[in-house]
Amino acid sequence: MSFIKFSEIQKTSQIIKTNNIEIELSSKPVKYYRHGWQSWSLAAWTDPSPLPVQMPAIFHPLQVDAQHVHKKYLNGSWLGAVEFADGDILLLGALATDTNVFLIENQLSGRSEADETEWFIAYGQENVCFEEYVEELGNRLAPHGELKKNNSPRVWCSWYSLYHAIDEPILHRIFDDLGDLPFDVLQVDDGWQMDIGDWEPNQKFPSGMNALAEKIKSTGRRAGLWLAPLIATKSSRLFRGHADWFLRDEHGRFVSAGFNWGEPLYALDSTHPDVTLWLVALMKQVRVWGFDYLKLDFLYAGALKGKRYKDMPREAAYRECLRVMRAAMGADAFFLTCGTPILPAIGLCDAIRIGPDVSHKWEKYRDAILLYNPTIPGTRNAIRTSLNRLWLKPLLHIDPDVAYFESKENSLIQEQKSLLQDLAYICDFKATSDLPQWMTNDELNQLRSFLNTNPKVKQTGRYIFQIDDRTVDFTSATSMPEIPKGLIALWAGFLGWLGDRHFVLRVFKMLDDNALRKRRASL
Repeated sequence: MSFIKFSEIQKTSQIIKTNNIEIELSSKPVKYYRHGWQSWSLAAWTDPSPLPVQMPAIFHPLQVDAQHVHKKYLNGSWLGAVEFADGDILLLGALATDTNVFLIENQLSGRSEADETEWFIAYGQENVCFEEYVEELGNRLAPHGELKKNNSPRVWCSWYSLYHAIDEPILHRIFDDLGDLPFDVLQVDDGWQMDIGDWEPNQKFPSGMNALAEKIKSTGRRAGLWLAPLIATKSSRLFRGHADWFLRDEHGRFVSAGFNWGEPLYALDSTHPDVTLWLVALMKQVRVWGFDYLKLDFLYAGALKGKRYKDMPREAAYRECLRVMRAAMGADAFFLTCGTPILPAIGLCDAIRIGPDVSHKWEKYRDAILLYNPTIPGTRNAIRTSLNRLWLKPLLHIDPDVAYFESKENSLIQEQKSLLQDLAYICDFKATSDLPQWMTNDELNQLRSFLNTNPKVKQTGRYIFQIDDRTVDFTSATSMPEIPKGLIALWAGFLGWLGDRHFVLRVFKMLDDNALRKRRASL
C-alpha cells in the first residue's frame, strides 16, 4: 500500500508501482470522473456523491461491473479523476487490467484485483493529464505497434432500422437500393443466426452466409457481420450440449450474463481449452464465409467473475481471449469490439464502441428518471458517455454508434440528429442504419454529404467543439437526471422490481416484436 498526500504531488505526472494506492486530498473536489467498466457503462463528470443504483438489477451483468454496483462509495474501472474549484484535475489511472479507482470521502484510492501494478498520477489541466495517461497506456498495452490503425470505414448496418427482423430478400433489396452511397462496409447485424450461441444461418437465409457476403462484395463494399461469441441462451444447442464450457460461481451455479432475447444469458469460460478451439474455429469460419469486418458484441461476458478452468484474473482472461480471436480472424480483418471492458481491449482491436446504443428516441422518462439507467439504449445516454471517452481516440478508432437522417421512423428532432452527426465527425467514425426507402431526397443528400465530409475539428471546452466554422456545444446533453424522491422514488422501486421479473420482460419483448413487424411492413 502506498500513501500519498496531495501536497506532495507536483503538476507533473508520475508512475508508482504498488498493489493499492491512496491519495489524501487537501480540499473537497467539485466533480468526480467516474469511468464505467464496459462500452455501455456510464462515463461522466458528476457531482462527487453517490448515484442511485440503476435498475432493473437483472441487467447489471450486461450494463455495469456487477462486482461494484452496490458499493456506497464512488467507483471507476481502471481510472478516476477529481476536479477542483480552480479547474485543475487529479487523475489516478492504472496501467494494467483488473484494477479500480474509488473516491472515499477525501481519498482517491486505487485497488488491484491481481498483482502489484503500475499507477499513473497526473495533476493539472484535464487535456494534458489525459494525453499523458493515454501515452503510457499505449506503451503498456500495445508496445509492439499493435495500435497501428486501419482507415476508418463508413458503415451501414441493419440493426437500427430492422433490428432482428432481417432476412435474405429484404437485405438484398436494401443493398441494391443503397446504390452509389459512399459506404465502405455493409454490416449484417442480429437476426441471421440460429440462436445466440449457435452461429449458423437460420431458415431466413437459405442461400447461406457465403452468398450473403458475395452479394455485399458485388456492390463494391466490404462484408461486415455481427455476432456475440462469448454468450449463449439457455435454449441454444451450444448451452444444452456443452454445459461444462460455461462459467460457474463458487457454489457451482451458472454465472448470469444478464437477460436478453427473452431469455437468461450465460457466459462461456474462455480459458477452457475446448472453448478456445471453438472460438478459433468460429472466427475462421466467419472469414471463410467472406466477412472481414467483424463486430463482436456482448463481450463483457468474458470478464465476469467466476471460477475458471484456468485460475487467473478475470480481465486478464478476457484479454487473452481477445488475443486468440484476433489472431484467428487475421490481421487484415477490421475488428470492432462492443459491450467490451475498455482497457483489456486496447491494442487487440481496431475499434471500440464507447457508449450505449443510440435510439430513435432521445430519452425515456421511465429509463432516465424512474429506473435511473444511463446505460440503456437512448440517444442522450449514448452522447453523454461517448463524449466522456473521447480521450481514447489516440489509441484506436472510437465508435459512438450510428447517426440518424430519416424522419419517417424516427422521433428525434433535427437538433438531436445533428448532435449525433457532429459526434460522428468528432470521433471520425461514420455509420448509419437508415433505409433509403424511408428517406426523402433531402435526407439522402444530407447522408451523402455526411459520408463525404471530413471537417476540421477542434475541442475548445470539455463539451464544446469547433467543427469547421461552426461551434457545437453538447453541454445540455451531458447532465445527469434528477434523482427520484418521495412517491416517485417508491414508484421507481416498484417498477425496478417488476423489471426483474422474466415474464414482464417477455411481455415487453412481445410488444416490441409487434411494433417491429409494423415498422418492417412500412417498407
